[in-house]
Amino acid sequence: MANIKLHITGMTCGHCQAKVQKALKGTAGVYSAIVDLQMGEAEVDFEDDSATTSQLIAAVEHAGYGATLAG
Repeated sequence: MANIKLHITGMTCGHCQAKVQKALKGTAGVYSAIVDLQMGEAEVDFEDDSATTSQLIAAVEHAGYGATLAG
């Protein structure tokens, strides 16, 4: 299992937060995704044999937001 933090851009409200969280949780191999609207970050626990960081970023981008590795 792996854990990453993503910096999310473009979120302005709770609906945005929920949309990003749903996109991440809908990615195969993701166990949990916690999106913090105020901090503009998402913390994702995932099975690194099933999902890649690139796939997680792509899921956020497909939902209409920007994502990069935090830190």
